[in-house]
Amino acid sequence: MLLYVNARAQNYYFKGEVRDEQGNILQNAAVLQASTGYLFHTGVEGTFMLRTHVPKDSLLISLDGFEKRTFLADDKSYLKATLRKAVYKPLYRLSSQTKDLPFGQQQQWFNGDETYATTVENGFVAAEKFPATGITLNVDRASYSNVRRFLNSKTPVPPDAVRIEELLNYFNFDYQEPPPGKTFAITPTLAACPWNEGSQLLFAHIRSRKLPLDHLPPTHLVFLIDVSASMDAPNRLPLLKAGFKGLVQNLRAQDTVSVVVYGGSVELYLQPTGGDRKAEIVRAIDGITCGGSTPGASGIRLAYEVARRHFLPKGNNRVILATDGDFNVGLRSESELEDMIAEESKSGVYLTCLGVGMGNYKDSKIQVLARKGNGNFAYIDNFSEAHKVLVKEFSGTLYAVADEAVLQVAFDPAYVKNYRLVGFDNVMGAMKDRAAQLEGGEVGSGFSLLVAFEIEPVASAATAAAPARFTLSYKEPGKSEPCEEAAAPVLHPRSFAQLDKPYQFASAVVLFGALLKNSKHIKEKGWNDLLPLATAAVNPAEAEQKEFVQLVEKAKAFYGTRKKKKGIF
Repeated sequence: MLLYVNARAQNYYFKGEVRDEQGNILQNAAVLQASTGYLFHTGVEGTFMLRTHVPKDSLLISLDGFEKRTFLADDKSYLKATLRKAVYKPLYRLSSQTKDLPFGQQQQWFNGDETYATTVENGFVAAEKFPATGITLNVDRASYSNVRRFLNSKTPVPPDAVRIEELLNYFNFDYQEPPPGKTFAITPTLAACPWNEGSQLLFAHIRSRKLPLDHLPPTHLVFLIDVSASMDAPNRLPLLKAGFKGLVQNLRAQDTVSVVVYGGSVELYLQPTGGDRKAEIVRAIDGITCGGSTPGASGIRLAYEVARRHFLPKGNNRVILATDGDFNVGLRSESELEDMIAEESKSGVYLTCLGVGMGNYKDSKIQVLARKGNGNFAYIDNFSEAHKVLVKEFSGTLYAVADEAVLQVAFDPAYVKNYRLVGFDNVMGAMKDRAAQLEGGEVGSGFSLLVAFEIEPVASAATAAAPARFTLSYKEPGKSEPCEEAAAPVLHPRSFAQLDKPYQFASAVVLFGALLKNSKHIKEKGWNDLLPLATAAVNPAEAEQKEFVQLVEKAKAFYGTRKKKKGIF
């Protein structure tokens, strides 16, 4: 393609700097030119210079944490732009939060070289000073299949890709229906910790109500499929097409599906089509091809527009975004996309995010979008996982039984000296942001969640006690009244050998994640210790558990062995 330039066109230059109200320079602030849509960023000195064909124009300047402002730029003057902090709007969402715990104490958990995108592993806190901790509940399990993808390709697992709570979510441990009339059941268990002598493991086993398939509300699903050029690979679009075609087989006549695609263009590829027209839907999915760039924001806007236009007031309305996360066209900033999804979620439309692919897979970005959209997130690395997420766990993935679900845990200092939450780690930016909030998550039908704490008991404590009170607050989908369920049973600590097999296996999963993260809290155990633990606890009837043992073997071979002291296994 030839680009013709008018030789007579005059060049002008807009020069300036961006600072905050205290005069501090602001690096990497986005400078958007109104007439052209060109986007620039300030340098290390907070300055910018851009060439243009007009002597005057409007510049929209933005930076996360600050209010966006528009300035008039003039070729004849130097622009001094000042941004005000957006103190009224939190930048981050917390996964967990210990009440009144000062940031100065949390800084001791940092490793020094971490960035704002890096998670910080939860450390021990004193139960007497800080007895209450809140946790955002969700059924995300993307981290497990992403970790599996790294190990199967014999590449190191990035520590930030390991989210231990999602590893536990993957297995749906020992699911049993809650009592009649209950949305949740909470069953705590206390046992010896298998990696730190003197510590105990406290599990909270949370099980959600299963919605009967024949009583599921009518559903309108909008498949929002990334068909950009980067999706043209065997482990991307073909996986999604197979999963969506499997999902379609579960649809009923009262259900409808729409398909929106975005790549070289954004279009409504399939008008709302009833679940009794499965062959027509499958033919449409089969006909999807790749090509073009990735106008992600435009695709999302159209998908939500379709969802709102065909909204079922008493039904299940959901957008399923399927992408490799490479949103490279159509965004002025990531925060604008997140804000748009958060606003759209108020309409009652849920968002499920499916991640695929390698290389430019944006794990953290897709996870944020799912949580902003009051939904869930899964990573699909093979055809079995596509079947698991979209067919086998169809109702759990697509039908929520609770919104804004938060687990509050209040420890009894008479029994617990110190405790640390396993998993649910926050990014450093969220911990530094005083406006960051703990927001509840979505929990799907028929799920089994495990929340784990490592505790250091008081030496003189009784052998039987209620170490903590668990309170689960949530809202039923489509309703505004808060609901609450609680449990605070007296527990008798067991030896690890006395622990039921599902909890032993869950302990192996926790240790697996901790070793991959190189956790400073696992002092005496290594891969040689983990393998016999996992092998002894595996349920041979569970294919997923047998696969886990194979992953442990691969990790052990890849990372090598570390000398550890003799343990209790």
